[in-house]
Amino acid sequence: MTATPPAPGTEPAPTTDVLALEGNEPDVRSHETDAERKARFEREALLYVDQLYAAALRMARNPQDAEDLVQEAYMKAFSAFHQYKPGTNLKAWLYRILTNTYINVYRKRQREPYQANTDTVEDWQLAQAGAHDSKGLPSAENEALAHLPDSDIKEALQSIPEDFRMAVYYSDVEGFSYKEISEIMDTPIGTVMSRLHRGRKLLRDKLTDYAAERGIKTTTTGKAGARQTARA
Repeated sequence: MTATPPAPGTEPAPTTDVLALEGNEPDVRSHETDAERKARFEREALLYVDQLYAAALRMARNPQDAEDLVQEAYMKAFSAFHQYKPGTNLKAWLYRILTNTYINVYRKRQREPYQANTDTVEDWQLAQAGAHDSKGLPSAENEALAHLPDSDIKEALQSIPEDFRMAVYYSDVEGFSYKEISEIMDTPIGTVMSRLHRGRKLLRDKLTDYAAERGIKTTTTGKAGARQTARA
């Protein structure tokens, strides 16, 4: 027996539970099994494990806590993966969970002094962070500061206060937008912009001081230069 096709205009409309809210991509959550959800999580979410570890190291500031933080964040992400909407920003969703996990747990019980281990962030990424002025624009000092060792850039980034450091890291290293950083850090966009402005300025001051110590001339003075001017 041959099925009769529906008359034009009488086809049933697609239900909202099988459409993603963005991009009209199928929302597999409504019909996937637990095993399928686990496989999808491993296939999609685990792609970001190295990037999340680098961010965790900026927060926890010692490798063991960073590893524990990432593991706990991924456990929480897996438990909540049925709430993640396919087609939306998975990376930002994971970073939000990582940041909240740090705030709720690890900020309260950091065990050890900072153990330097910054190899997880590529040198070109740190150079990119160091190459912005307080407004986020490449500055006239780039050519001079490019001569600084990568270790100086890493040390300078680690030395600025946490909220400023993470705003700079999320923007200039990870490339998140103001809106995404606002969601990740659960902070108003205006606060994000203020922290980013202040963080970039602190970073530039540190880098300028390092440059002065190494005899590299820049167009601004930094704290060291300001002290020299005051003594003069």
